[in-house]
Amino acid sequence: MNKLVLILLSALLLPTLPAWGETGYASWYGGKFQGRQTASGEVFDTNKLTAAHKTLPFGTVVEVTNLDNGKSIEVRINDRGPFVEGRVIDLSRAAAVKIGMMSTGIAPVKVEVVRSASLSPGPSHYSIQIASFSARENAQLLHSRLYERGFHAEFEQSGSGHTRVVLPQVQEAELDPLLTKLATMGFNSVLVRRHSPAN
Repeated sequence: MNKLVLILLSALLLPTLPAWGETGYASWYGGKFQGRQTASGEVFDTNKLTAAHKTLPFGTVVEVTNLDNGKSIEVRINDRGPFVEGRVIDLSRAAAVKIGMMSTGIAPVKVEVVRSASLSPGPSHYSIQIASFSARENAQLLHSRLYERGFHAEFEQSGSGHTRVVLPQVQEAELDPLLTKLATMGFNSVLVRRHSPAN
């Protein structure tokens, strides 16, 4: 019995390890993205402690540690990215300031999950608005270009008469690969819209 108690006490005294972690390079973004809609549907505010990650669920809180200086910050994932080889997380300007990486622009970091995202009430889907044109012929040209690359886009009409080129009914698992492929075509500022199960 005493041996069992010792084993249990030893287990309790062991440091709690994070359930998930990775290392790589962090970058930061702001400027032209300020006020734009993120992939989660939130409006991006570079003064808040948020970040973009390729795969972690929206709402996940992670601790990001700058391996050059040891400074850490907790941020909430609300966007997708970065779409650059070797980079694992894209921080808001406020978060980048906190860990002292503004002067370098990028920094080697360790990323660890602090708190998992809350479970959503049901599966959602997304649509990706690639561009909006006042001239429909320009929308048709883009539609043809996308079709040649394997995309099945649709047209939407806005209330102001603009023609939007949209990828509809995108599932969560498809979102990141599509955004990466679009980025390679030069579409880095697309609008991702999240739709609830009822929509």
